[in-house]
Amino acid sequence: MRKFRLRTLRWFALLLFLGLFAAIVLRWISLERLRESLLRFPTQQIVPTPAPPSPVPMATRPPPIGGKLDTAKLWSGITVHAQVDPTTGVAASVERMDPQSYTIDLNLKVRVPTPNDSMDELATVTPELAKLLPGLTTLIKSGSVSPLFHELYDVKVQELRQNLVRLEQLLSRHNFYDCQTILQLRDPTTKRQAVLLQADMDVDADGSDADRLPISAGDSMNFKPFTSYRWKKKTAAPNAFLVPAEATLLRYQTEFAHKGLTMERNRDLRIGIQRVREEVDSLKGFSFLIAATDPYIVIPGIMARAKGAGGVGDYAIVAVGSQLYPAIVGDVGPNDRVGEASLRIAQEVNKLATPNNRPVSDLKVSYVIFPETAEKPFGPPDLDKIQARCEGLVKEIGGASVPLHHWENLIPPPPTPTPSPTATPTPTASVSSSPSPTAAVSPTFAFPTPSPSFSPSASAP
Repeated sequence: MRKFRLRTLRWFALLLFLGLFAAIVLRWISLERLRESLLRFPTQQIVPTPAPPSPVPMATRPPPIGGKLDTAKLWSGITVHAQVDPTTGVAASVERMDPQSYTIDLNLKVRVPTPNDSMDELATVTPELAKLLPGLTTLIKSGSVSPLFHELYDVKVQELRQNLVRLEQLLSRHNFYDCQTILQLRDPTTKRQAVLLQADMDVDADGSDADRLPISAGDSMNFKPFTSYRWKKKTAAPNAFLVPAEATLLRYQTEFAHKGLTMERNRDLRIGIQRVREEVDSLKGFSFLIAATDPYIVIPGIMARAKGAGGVGDYAIVAVGSQLYPAIVGDVGPNDRVGEASLRIAQEVNKLATPNNRPVSDLKVSYVIFPETAEKPFGPPDLDKIQARCEGLVKEIGGASVPLHHWENLIPPPPTPTPSPTATPTPTASVSSSPSPTAAVSPTFAFPTPSPSFSPSASAP
């Protein structure tokens, strides 16, 4: 019995060995067949075709390419240099499975500009500046380039790096090169500080104020009924954009209450609810500047946060062509954009300006901001006061050769209520009739525009 068991174990070990040996042989045979199949169809050498003789190259500028997402016509005005680099590979069935066999290498080359720091350099772009503000020539000699200029372009480069694989979100050539210089100036006699920012002029069409202008159009694609400059409401007149904002808040809250939403959608709705709730509270309690009627400029966020570089409410001068426009800093924009003024200023500079059509595309606009001149608490803009304060501040940096532009108030005062008629007393001495009820007064608006079109996106941002 013991011999029988030992014999059985030996046969079992032998069969196991034979099975492993057969598996190894079959695997080797399959690999040899695969190698023979690859060698059966050798790849052809790619012989470049001789190119025809090319004409003498001309010194031409590559055309800026703009439009929809297209590798041949890249958006954002970025010039594209593209080529296909084929190399010899193996079988298509193998290359299809290798992600590295079909790739695009993105290498965005961008030249970061150098700021202008002399009046001669500025005069090449804006020759009228030295004539309009003769004191700047001396101030610029003793002034310096603000660190904000380099910080601004560092932010722009960082934005390019973050969005490089999302090409449709890259800054356009126009928006990348939107700032010529940022200079810190100080008058040695009056000690008045100023910041000179030279850029183009985009249009800001934001803002609303039910107290001064009950109806607002809000027809800009990126319109917001808020500005950074705001003050407590003075009347009970409801903001024209309050009802649409409350409707959006209710829609977000209703959807958020539903079960079964994805984690991403719940997160977006939470963010949207918080944002719209803050907007509703602001519309209920505050009034804002109105881009169509109030002269103000917009500064980037990095500038508003820097000490001594200008902030909301500070007075400013906008120099364009042969004109000087008094203004205030009324709004804060993105960190990577410079050069923006209210629709009121834009249309005074160029009658064809609209929320979607900038008045000045070249870097020919000079913004002179007087830091720490804001007067608080904020309130409805007084155009005469803005002009008087700007005139005094300009004198403190050497004066101007032309008078500042005078802004006319486009918003008339509210209508005076009609006095209530008094009833004639009856002949009977013992009975006196009371006055008749006050007659209803129909309000008159400065701009009888259509109802506001507040249409936030259906999904929470």
